Amino acid sequence: ANAATGRGQGGGVKVSLRKCTAFEHKPLLVRVHPRPIGKLSGSQFSDQRTPSSQRSGNAFHQRPMPNPPTLRSQPSSLWGQNPMRLLHLGLLISDLLGRIRPISIAPALLGMAAIGAWPWGQMALQAAIGVALGLFILGDGISLSLLPRRGRSYGPVTPPLLALALLRMTVAFALGSLWPTPPVAAAAVAVQALLTAVQVYATWVEPFRLTVTPLEVASPKLQQGERLRALHLSDLHFEGWTPRERQLLDIARSLAPDLIFLTGDYLNLSSVDDGEAHEGARALLAELASLAPTYAVIGSPPVDRAGVVPEIFAGLPIRWLNDEVAEVEMKGHRFHLVGVRCTADHRRDGARLRSLLPGPPKAFTVLLYHSPDLFPPAAELGIDLHLAGHTHGGQLRLPLFGAIVTSSAFWKRYEAGLYRRGGATLYVSRGIGVEGKGAPRARFLAPPEVVLVVLRSAIA
Repeated sequence: ANAATGRGQGGGVKVSLRKCTAFEHKPLLVRVHPRPIGKLSGSQFSDQRTPSSQRSGNAFHQRPMPNPPTLRSQPSSLWGQNPMRLLHLGLLISDLLGRIRPISIAPALLGMAAIGAWPWGQMALQAAIGVALGLFILGDGISLSLLPRRGRSYGPVTPPLLALALLRMTVAFALGSLWPTPPVAAAAVAVQALLTAVQVYATWVEPFRLTVTPLEVASPKLQQGERLRALHLSDLHFEGWTPRERQLLDIARSLAPDLIFLTGDYLNLSSVDDGEAHEGARALLAELASLAPTYAVIGSPPVDRAGVVPEIFAGLPIRWLNDEVAEVEMKGHRFHLVGVRCTADHRRDGARLRSLLPGPPKAFTVLLYHSPDLFPPAAELGIDLHLAGHTHGGQLRLPLFGAIVTSSAFWKRYEAGLYRRGGATLYVSRGIGVEGKGAPRARFLAPPEVVLVVLRSAIA
């Protein structure tokens, strides 16, 4: 389910789904063919999963930039049947653990090391495993504590430290219960060393390995103009300045987009009430908006809070699409841009989408909606391209399985990357930032992603 990665470079793009090195890319090629909207068979609307220019002075047509919309807080009942409710409940619980100093849980950590060593039987093996576990857990604590001190991330230490210690204890206990022999003890220590390597990579390396995925969409609905380059950015989750945000600005400048699309979750859940983070997010958004005309939609209600995000965007040259349709004309192309406010209730949001498009759109139509959960109704309505984020690609993925948690009503169905349904295309970005509260500021097999969408005409 991983999307193609690789850092983009100016100029035209073509497509493929392979891992790319820096500034090498072959983009994902999608040809969009309009078809009459009517009663289509189930086979026509079955999901089809694809394996994992310089800006011109053309006119940009839009209404004057409005102030950010007044957002209404969503009633708690909206979360009752949504998987996001459980995720955010878990984050809130982990946040309570995050208020505990790591030194205060030292006895519990030592106890976990002792439990992991207990089934090994022989006193020498018990001592060796117990000492090794203690040292590895200490190393985890030092590594996690250095992240905020080095300006890499700003999450609490205690919750991920406890989770890692529990994992280490479980592995050691299981191996000792099954095969309490010296060779297996040596293998157990090697597994613990591997867990350390994964922890360091997932917290110090991958969250800052920002990749660019070129996505080329060709449609006969688009006019015979120059290729139009749009940067799709999702899930910034700003918590403070890190190398990732600086790299994002460098990449955005190098790609020289004609348009920028923002699909929600601008703050980290931990920084929703942090005024300093608000100012940092505003500065980042202002830099991005200075590069190209920018459109934005709201993300998840707990993250893009009604009383916070509009103030961050106030006065910025960013066009909000709050349940509305805008007509964009640039480089000889004219298309419709639909923005729908995310309430975390995809049925309710789908009804609002239908009210915006009472009939099949004749012009090429792009939907900006934070979650991929509106893709089925978007395809039925004849929308050509749906750009979404929200899932983070799982953020922490298992080899050969992929995402465990996606916060989507469809779970893994739209976890990351490119999907087809009839004549419609969905691209789900892995996003840029990470979850907040007590969640680890980590990514594994789901590096942050910038999507370079290239729109061009195709012969019908």
